[in-house]
Amino acid sequence: MTAAPHQDTALDRRDPEAAILTAAREQVLERGEGLSEKQVLEILRLDDDQLPGLLALAHEVRMRWCGPEVEVEGIVSVKTGGCPEDCHFCSQSGRFPTPVRSAWLDIPGLVKAAAETADTGATEFCIVAAVRGPDARLLSQVRDGINAIRESGNDIQIACSLGMLTQEQVDELVEMGVHRYNHNLETARSHFPNVVTTHSWEERWDTLRMVSEAGMEVCSGGIVGMGETDEQRAEFAVQLAELDPHEVPMNFLIPQPGTPYEKYEVIEGKDALRTVAAFRLALPRTMLRFAGGRELTLGDLGAEQGMLGGVNAIIVGNYLTNLGRPASQDLEMLSGLKMPIKALSETL
Repeated sequence: MTAAPHQDTALDRRDPEAAILTAAREQVLERGEGLSEKQVLEILRLDDDQLPGLLALAHEVRMRWCGPEVEVEGIVSVKTGGCPEDCHFCSQSGRFPTPVRSAWLDIPGLVKAAAETADTGATEFCIVAAVRGPDARLLSQVRDGINAIRESGNDIQIACSLGMLTQEQVDELVEMGVHRYNHNLETARSHFPNVVTTHSWEERWDTLRMVSEAGMEVCSGGIVGMGETDEQRAEFAVQLAELDPHEVPMNFLIPQPGTPYEKYEVIEGKDALRTVAAFRLALPRTMLRFAGGRELTLGDLGAEQGMLGGVNAIIVGNYLTNLGRPASQDLEMLSGLKMPIKALSETL
């Protein structure tokens, strides 16, 4: 869908905020060029009365450069809890007194979860583990799980999120048939030491570089609302653009009991929507996925606004340690918005 060119008006010249959107329209919608860090910051600082126009522009950009289809994904944890890292947002860290305890999912459970995900119409199934990086036992479990899923006749695409990798492990996952790897950068490089101290932002970046060079699709995003500034959100958006990921999951902090962030306030829905739209304008051709925390931050109406404000992918069902909306609700929402679900044949 191509929008009609937007003509500069006297109003735009009098109103700096309107001028920001006019410039973004010409650069991103018409030329397909993502915004710079300075420009993203300007978008993040737009007044609330500019939000409807911003969301409308983000939706036009999504439709122009990504199309109307929505990719639907389900996720499951094969190894939950007991992680040695200190990611301050995460209830699965073994360093914090959270209610989550270490557990493994068996192969029949993994096959069942994949089948249930496929039954929703999802084309993507992501196997997740709470670890610094995979050991031999975990990789063997993943291999056996993928083989069992295939032997069951389920041809859903398999993604993995297993922490930081070595080159040998990257090669092993490619050989298993994993086509997409998720490893979130989580936040801007400048803010990362405030969020995690047991490993570095650069270590995560190195894993993503190896994944990309091996030919797997790169999935990397983060969490909004961890005490970062607007400047750091803008920094994060352009750092992700530099990575050129296939997919960017947009999570919103759910303050978890027992973690250092348990008393953080949930960000306001309008700020969440403004951030999603800003990321769309920084990443016009990237799949932008609604992920954890959208139910708490946005609610039902906000989720629809996000889908009309730049988002073109969604996780359905539950998350790793948090309940999501029933998959049927999200599928009904997409149907009501007349957004087709991306077919499996289009992603193979």
